[in-house]
Amino acid sequence: MSWPDFISTLDRLANTNLFTLAGTEVNAVSIVTFLLIILVAVWVSRLLRRITEKWLLARGVVEEGTVATAKKLLHYTVMLMGLGVAIQTIGINLGALFAAGAVVAVALGFAMQNILQNFVSGVILLAERSITESDVLEVDGRIVRVMKMGTRATVARTRDEEEIIIPNSSLVQSSVTNYTLADSLYRIRAQVGVAYGSDMDQVLDVLRRAGGSVQERVKGRDPVVLLLEFGNSSVDFEVSIWAEDPWLARVTRSALNMAIWRHLKDEGITIAFPQLDVHFDDVDAGLASESVLPPKKARPDRSFD
Repeated sequence: MSWPDFISTLDRLANTNLFTLAGTEVNAVSIVTFLLIILVAVWVSRLLRRITEKWLLARGVVEEGTVATAKKLLHYTVMLMGLGVAIQTIGINLGALFAAGAVVAVALGFAMQNILQNFVSGVILLAERSITESDVLEVDGRIVRVMKMGTRATVARTRDEEEIIIPNSSLVQSSVTNYTLADSLYRIRAQVGVAYGSDMDQVLDVLRRAGGSVQERVKGRDPVVLLLEFGNSSVDFEVSIWAEDPWLARVTRSALNMAIWRHLKDEGITIAFPQLDVHFDDVDAGLASESVLPPKKARPDRSFD
């Protein structure tokens, strides 16, 4: 076979219709072109992911979950664009293809509604950076630390070392307290009641010294002591201090309570507790017996005629 005949045969094989997709004939040349465009899209995706990672790290974004999510989103975007270009290049009408798969797309949309909702919420969290890894949150009344953020859900750990998976949509749509959003400062409060006979000026001074003795408090921020109310059995005070690690809130509150107890005990100030006094008035013994004892009942007549 001569070289021109070989070229002619190869050209005929390359342009031979293999199958028809969405009204378009697909041949070997179309398939090779499609694969080349996909390979280029993969290469571009890898390049852009490296550039994006360096760009994020240069701007102080060091959370692995955040960087990984950004790279995944970029990869999906580039691959979808490459797939669209590849389909258009080989001559397939995307409009006709989408129309043919409209029913399937609607069904998948309903089936994947929650997944798509969580995915979009993950994109919002990534863009806003209102929640990042290592943040301390209060979610549904539980204090948790964010360990890893993904495109669908966020993994957090409780104080009891339990790992929980939180859907991203819950973090976006619900009210979430982020104790470390702007800084890690937080206030610890403790209440105590003292007896009414106590010297209130002395109590204020002792409670201030008790709050200042807590090692976990932030230096430079003085404790605040407030007289809250005059209760039934005590005069109630509140002592508050500032601390830096919200994850150790219970430990810090315990230290504050112990400091209050020790300082009040050392100064001889009584911590009040609810009590009830019962008073008996003196009354005449005869009157008391008449008022207390039940009246005598008349006996029935049991005589027989």
